[in-house]
Amino acid sequence: MEMQSGESKTTTRRVGLLYDERMCKHHTPDGDHHPENPNRIKAIWYKLQKAGIPQRCVLSNAKEAEDKYILSVHSKNHVNLIRNVSSKQFDSRRNRIASNFNSIYLNEGSSEAAYLAAGSVIELVDRVAKGELNSAFAVVRPPGHHAEQDEAMGFCLYNNVAIAASFLLNERPELGINKILIVDWDVHHGNGTQKMFWKDPRVLFFSVHRHEFGRFYPANDDGFYTMIGEGPGAGYNINVPWENGKCGDADYLAVWDHILLPVAKEFAPDIILVSAGFDAAVGDPLGGCCVTPYGYSVMLKKLMDFAQGKVVLSLEGGYNLESISNSVLACMEVLLEYKPISGSSEAYPFESTWRVIQVVRHKLSAFWPTLADELPTELTSKKAPLADMISSSDSEDEYEKTPAVVPEAVLEDVIEPLLKLKVENGHAEVATKSATWRSELAKVDVWYASFGSNMWKPRFLCYIQGGQVEGMKKACSGSMDRNPPKETLWKTFPHRLFFGRNSTPTWGPGGVAFLNPESNNQEKTYLCLNRITLEQYNDVLLQENSPTNEKYSPFLDITALNSIADKKSICLETLKKGWYHNVVYLGKEHDIPILTMTCSLSDVEGFKCGEIPLRAPAVEYANVLIRGLVEGGQLSEKEAMAYVQEASTKRL
Repeated sequence: MEMQSGESKTTTRRVGLLYDERMCKHHTPDGDHHPENPNRIKAIWYKLQKAGIPQRCVLSNAKEAEDKYILSVHSKNHVNLIRNVSSKQFDSRRNRIASNFNSIYLNEGSSEAAYLAAGSVIELVDRVAKGELNSAFAVVRPPGHHAEQDEAMGFCLYNNVAIAASFLLNERPELGINKILIVDWDVHHGNGTQKMFWKDPRVLFFSVHRHEFGRFYPANDDGFYTMIGEGPGAGYNINVPWENGKCGDADYLAVWDHILLPVAKEFAPDIILVSAGFDAAVGDPLGGCCVTPYGYSVMLKKLMDFAQGKVVLSLEGGYNLESISNSVLACMEVLLEYKPISGSSEAYPFESTWRVIQVVRHKLSAFWPTLADELPTELTSKKAPLADMISSSDSEDEYEKTPAVVPEAVLEDVIEPLLKLKVENGHAEVATKSATWRSELAKVDVWYASFGSNMWKPRFLCYIQGGQVEGMKKACSGSMDRNPPKETLWKTFPHRLFFGRNSTPTWGPGGVAFLNPESNNQEKTYLCLNRITLEQYNDVLLQENSPTNEKYSPFLDITALNSIADKKSICLETLKKGWYHNVVYLGKEHDIPILTMTCSLSDVEGFKCGEIPLRAPAVEYANVLIRGLVEGGQLSEKEAMAYVQEASTKRL
């Protein structure tokens, strides 16, 4: 059913858009933070609404996919499982079932969300193939491209794009869709989609992804450039496997110009389906690459020169809410206006990018003559001035066990310059400040003692891995080093806990926690100590105090750390506008310094005299503190509520 039409708008393009909040019912069963969460599509929809995009589109209703269409790519056992796993009869064993899969969670809303996601993509590709729409975007979850015939994996339950492609080829032959180009620009290899069309020459599958010789998720050889298809499908499977992270606009556009577009011209697809993951976007906590909204808009515009612009995008990954929202908005502007957003990209591809492009061209030249010519030296000599790029497997299946890691080699000053991306008025700029201090500070451990919302582990991990938990108004960018704390313990300290400020950008209206820097033996405050590196501590300082998230030198270096035991606290001048710029030394544990961050003594005086408001915490914020104390084994829920209540009402 068509809900709204853009026919009255000045543009003549009819662009489909589909979003359904029922897909938000799929979430972790215990409410713990996870990178693939409902806030992803909520943030996208909010961004599109704010920009007035839905009013310019043809909105479609989501409907659940029929089993017969899903069975064209998935096994009967798999379909039976996903269909029934949300029923009450599975309540007691749902978590155990999920644990048998790689990077999967399941809850009572998972079945409906999976069927809606697959059905939504079917609905849009059908309408585009019929000519009712020029192009479309399906804002769906859970994602799909990792899901294999008989297995859910990598956050994916059903393979949405593969189901839709099979639907067009096998269920709607009258529409004349005989050749489909599937472009997967998600940062992870689309292993499931590849296997489903491995021998099918009707589908040209193209995936550009971090691979690192099988070390990056899904951590196998499926995404290597030698995997080109089999039998009649030989040559119709193209993998462009990055050897390293940090790839950005220049790298992706070089692949477009020198592999994908020449082959697409020869293949002449009738429609293009995009597995549109945005986890290669700048700032993504899992991807480690730096594609900008401008970069995505140019990639999409180049694809729209084929198949008469019949392009359908289906959301896959992408876990930085700001990046994913801006990137989807940029793509929608292209679909509507047939042109990329304004911007530019002056960087050159990495040397490794040219190397990968050349080996892919050579491997596929027997199938696609357009790739046979050698690229000119004057082109390939234009490369980013980087040393060897070494990275590790910061992949989804390590989220709970050993979360995404950015190794030391990638953090050195030869790499950092290309990655600090600022977006101003829609224009992307690459900042080129070095960060040579990171490798040194990564070797030093400190205890970060938290007394506020960071007492709850999932909330604290937002500062390490990026993302946000329920109740937070905005996401955290995370640390460059995404290793989890090496150890966690609890202690009490003779300091006063209190709450103040009218509101915060993260939690909205209400006070937030502060610790009086001065000790008082009459007071007792619970603090959760997380053992992290001094590098990570600097990244937490930045996220607590600065809205820009730009840092090119440490706030607290080793020299300052060595002197803080004598000074007891250091007010960081570069962060003086932040509320937590005062680093306080609380002693040592296992000969490792214990540090916290709070307001300055002058701020405490401001709270006392009323210049700065004391205010009780908002319910959502207080609940996070209570949850941290309870799950940390410090207090019962009743005791934790009384503890927070006393701190918010007791006279300072």
